Amino acid sequence: MIDTPLPYILLVEDDEGLAKLTAEYLRGFSYHVAVEGHGERAVCRILNENPDLVILDVLLPGKDGIDICREVRQSYAKPILMLSARSEQVDQILGLEIGADDYMIKPAEPRLLLARIKALLRRMQVTNSSSISGQALERECYQFADVKIDNPSRRVLWQNSEVELTTPQYDLLLLLAKNAGKIMSRESIFQAMRGIEYDGSNRFVDITVSQIRGRIGDEDSRLIKTIRGQGYLLVPEET
Repeated sequence: MIDTPLPYILLVEDDEGLAKLTAEYLRGFSYHVAVEGHGERAVCRILNENPDLVILDVLLPGKDGIDICREVRQSYAKPILMLSARSEQVDQILGLEIGADDYMIKPAEPRLLLARIKALLRRMQVTNSSSISGQALERECYQFADVKIDNPSRRVLWQNSEVELTTPQYDLLLLLAKNAGKIMSRESIFQAMRGIEYDGSNRFVDITVSQIRGRIGDEDSRLIKTIRGQGYLLVPEET
């Protein structure tokens, strides 16, 4: 029987007491957890050790979590879950803008943190399995006005120029494209992308849609429409 290695989580947290409690809790669910308390060292460890997931505090000695995320994102493709004691929406927007896959306010409720981790790892596993197996995708390309989504390569073009999207941004845009012409509620989008129930207050969907609009020249919301009280709708291709 071949032993499957435990998922490796690097917890970047300078509060030793909190880090110890969090690590022990996650180890109880069969995760291998290592702790790093210094920002400068965290960068090297993320790039050298390539953990399956990084839990990254924002306020750290040496280098803060925002700078760490920005620095490693081009080379590190796995999930980054940011934690911050600050609840300002601008911090959440900035964290997602520079490539974090999720953002939680400290202190994070342990069961909710665990659920977010499971969802992020599950999404990464599904993405990797699809690319490795070469399974047929529903469609290879989607075209909407000046926006083209090349699904096999996970590339997005706007006016024939490639647009850089983070993993959550691409996944949400693709989800809307697959359901073009259909109103998708925030609840259904959140559930599809996170694999957990929407709590009614998380701003992830709204922030990510706003970011996508800025990337694809849709600031006037002509392509991705906000349907008040219902959700979002991507205008379908003309036939």
